[in-house]
Amino acid sequence: MHLLSRRRFGQLALATGAGALLPRLAAADIAADTPLHALSVFGDLKYGPGYDVLDYAAPDAPDGGEMNLAVSNWVLNQSPLTFDTLNTFVLQGNAPPRIELLYDSLMTSTLDEPSSYYCALAESVSVSPDKNRFTFRLRPEARFSTGDPVTAADVAFSYETFKVDGHPSLQVVLRTMVAATAEDERTVTIAFSGEQSLPDALDALAMPIVPKAFFDGKTFARTGSEPIPGSGQYAIGNFEFGRFVEYRRRPDYWAKDLPFARGLNHFDTIRIDFFRDRQPALEAFKKGLITFREEFTTKDWATEYDFPAVTRGEVVRREFPAEHRPHFQCWALNQRRERFADPRVRRAINMCFDFEWTNANLLFGQRSHSQSPFEGSDFVATGTPSPAELELLEPLRGQIPDAVFGPVWTQPVTDGSGRDRTVLREALRLFGEAGWTQKNGRLANAGGEPFQLEFLSNGAEQQRVYAKMFETLRALGVDASIRLVDAAQYQDRINRFDFDMILAAFSLGSNPTRESLALFFGSSSKDRQGGYNYPGMADAGVDALIERVAGVTSREELNTVMRALDRVLRWRLDWLPNITSPVHRAAYWNVFGFTEPKPDYGWPVESLWWFDEQKAKAIGRA
Repeated sequence: MHLLSRRRFGQLALATGAGALLPRLAAADIAADTPLHALSVFGDLKYGPGYDVLDYAAPDAPDGGEMNLAVSNWVLNQSPLTFDTLNTFVLQGNAPPRIELLYDSLMTSTLDEPSSYYCALAESVSVSPDKNRFTFRLRPEARFSTGDPVTAADVAFSYETFKVDGHPSLQVVLRTMVAATAEDERTVTIAFSGEQSLPDALDALAMPIVPKAFFDGKTFARTGSEPIPGSGQYAIGNFEFGRFVEYRRRPDYWAKDLPFARGLNHFDTIRIDFFRDRQPALEAFKKGLITFREEFTTKDWATEYDFPAVTRGEVVRREFPAEHRPHFQCWALNQRRERFADPRVRRAINMCFDFEWTNANLLFGQRSHSQSPFEGSDFVATGTPSPAELELLEPLRGQIPDAVFGPVWTQPVTDGSGRDRTVLREALRLFGEAGWTQKNGRLANAGGEPFQLEFLSNGAEQQRVYAKMFETLRALGVDASIRLVDAAQYQDRINRFDFDMILAAFSLGSNPTRESLALFFGSSSKDRQGGYNYPGMADAGVDALIERVAGVTSREELNTVMRALDRVLRWRLDWLPNITSPVHRAAYWNVFGFTEPKPDYGWPVESLWWFDEQKAKAIGRA
């Protein structure tokens, strides 16, 4: 599974956009009841009130052409393997990735700075003195694809509906919102309970807006067979459920010349074809049916990109730096099943993965052993706790593992043999301490119950990479297996938490909020179907540190709290860090233009790149 955040789109409690310094507008500096063009968590807005274009946009690039995209990230109920609904705002069904391109929001984040939001559908925002009410004045020119104006009633309807009936991730973002009120046709106020932090509120202010009139006489959760109109730059064109979808750029897009949108989204058509298996999708790329593909399979990157079009220079194979924000690929062991609740069991299972052998023999040396749920960020803890971290951790002594107060947990390092006896003896010892001992070659508890572990997967590549690990588990006496299921069954089972173990990958925001962290690590999300707390963890110490995130007033303070949280998460091992990479490995047909360097906090190629007709003519694809 590879579920990564997308910018804008309500931030989905996951992502935000670090940039140069211009006007400072931190929480304490926000002028009350004053129309503003932007808001920032800690200040450091890069773009002033009169900004003309975002630095990473390309206003002089040509519009037109098509990108056939193999999607590398998706949100909410979206799936890259199939789709059966056009409503991405609910838990039910599988929606197509990039359908978020249909929708604008009151405010939008940028890709080149952290924690800043600029007015989009709104022309201004005013904040009450207590920072619990945000009043927006809508742009008079804002229009849905139907031609109808975007009104305050549409905004209020969207917020109230998502809070009650929306996807669990949207409900979490809106947890502290108490009302969305249309003051007049162009003025709307979003009110919060007072429990929210400024980052929590800002995440909520980037919700997609849908037209109230579309849902008249309809049940919100059952509106999946026809597109829900939006005010964004794209609309749905041709599509066939389960096979393909095309997004068509709207020539009448109301904001195409406004600063937040100018110079972005150049393609006339963005097409996504759906393949249930990786190999047919790769073959489609080789034939030119797909024109951009990010490769996550190390074997394919090492062995499959030597076809003639690469040799002739028609296809470019290249690495791009990863974003400067936390990301992780981790295993989740489902603690709703008692045998995985003991951290010694989780540590023992983790030790059965010989990364050194796997990287050398199966991953072509392309991966690093992940240490943290916050890889790629300043939130990764090192060494022993700093004095500032200890101030946070000491009050939790007795609630968090004692080891947290020493050196941070790091991955075991094997001899690379694939069967390091020292490491495996330690794993067996940990199983024994947790009450599981070998009997006739099988691990069982005092009641004779065998230790079972099924790894639920929807990709054959996971079977190839982790087969050795499961062979090792079986050698220790675990009844271990890998079950490969189709996309629909996989999504249904993880929504219901019906699994022993899964592998998941996420990208978080550079400015995580209390609500976004709780989605993955908080007790409040333990049993929230459709949420991302796959391990089912519920720990008072972790909750206390997540709560401290809501009160930070500087990025330095945020780094301290997050590093303290990182230490606790790594010693608990609710999420087992797996593998990571500091780069995007991408291949594309040489028909695109783009500016460099790429932005630091997001890389939506379908919005940043453009079709270069001269390049296309040079390789016979114009």
